[in-house]
Amino acid sequence: MSSTASPFPERLRLTGEGLVLRDWTEADVPAMPALFDHPDIAYWTPIVSPFDEEAAWARLDRDRRLRAEGTAILLAVTVDGDAPLGEVMLRRAPEGTELGYAIGPAHRGQALAVRAVRVMTAYAFEELGADRVVLELEAENAASVAVATRAGFRLLDVPLITGEEKGRPFALQTWGLDRG
Repeated sequence: MSSTASPFPERLRLTGEGLVLRDWTEADVPAMPALFDHPDIAYWTPIVSPFDEEAAWARLDRDRRLRAEGTAILLAVTVDGDAPLGEVMLRRAPEGTELGYAIGPAHRGQALAVRAVRVMTAYAFEELGADRVVLELEAENAASVAVATRAGFRLLDVPLITGEEKGRPFALQTWGLDRG
């Protein structure tokens, strides 16, 4: 185990674009199934399905472990700092800084993902010193392609990332946004 401190603060609250991105708390657990237990999220993301209260507690524990390890942060997407409407994730890896997101079905159509990606990208550039932020998504996921485009990302000329998850094959495109 490394003795290196996590690059992430113990608590994090980011504001901008009319959003407040904040840490998940125990009080959010009852709201999480309504956000994440949906066929679209089950299909397009690695989030477990079905997503019930037990899965919510496991996700909260995983979030805290990944942050402590310095691997990733998962923040609730809110407009007021209170009710969670979705999630944005930042993962640091040797190949770069990656973002991911999921917005609850009842809260779509408000550009929440686009705005959350912009706020988290600014954090990655300004606070973490990232040179490039990437999104990895399937070309068939029209909603995520629209988020990438609207947030200013461009499709990179790199090989597809292929694999299998939840019993189905996937091929991920890499979209990037460079600092400056």
